Amino acid sequence: MKLAALISGGKDSIYSMYLASKENDIVCFLTIESENKESYMFHTPNISLTSLQAESMGKPIIIGTTKGEKEKELQDLSDLIKKAKEKYQIEGVITGAIASEYQASRIQKICDDLGLTCVNPLWKMDQEQLLKDLVKNKFEVLIVGFFAYGLDESILGKIIDKEIIKKLMEAHEKYQIHPAGEGGEIETFVINGPCFKKRINILESQEILGKNEGLFVIKKAELK
Repeated sequence: MKLAALISGGKDSIYSMYLASKENDIVCFLTIESENKESYMFHTPNISLTSLQAESMGKPIIIGTTKGEKEKELQDLSDLIKKAKEKYQIEGVITGAIASEYQASRIQKICDDLGLTCVNPLWKMDQEQLLKDLVKNKFEVLIVGFFAYGLDESILGKIIDKEIIKKLMEAHEKYQIHPAGEGGEIETFVINGPCFKKRINILESQEILGKNEGLFVIKKAELK
């Protein structure tokens, strides 16, 4: 099928696109930039850099915006997907949903209304296995945010590897966090992988730390 991939910059959306690309034609990327940092639907850290990921992978990208108001933001997403359907004749949309019924059901309804197939390669996947698969497939995934008791700045700005997975699993066992961040405990950004033609090189960044939370803000980056 000709598919559009919903891309947030994070590991789930990029890895979903990678898996779907093995049997389908990925014709474009779609990104929604939300003004609401607490959006129910959309990832926000470093979202403006998805265009750099798209450039690295040689894909056109359509970027939409939303104020991020609950439920109203769904219309903005629907408008964006409709635009992709008209421009690229897509037959379906790829999501990075793993366990969120809230996100999956709403994207499914939008696809149903537009006569499109909703493709969810990671749905109900074991989260530890997902992290291990990313490392195995040589994805370089930065942790760009943590938002849970039991996590600290020692993981911030670090690439997920066996040691980081061990830390996340320890926090999972002690504090019941979702190790892959499905509950919003961590946010990520992919800087390289088998689908990238060029690696994203970070030139300037800033760490913002709070109580049991931290952000790694990428202020300047280039393709290397």
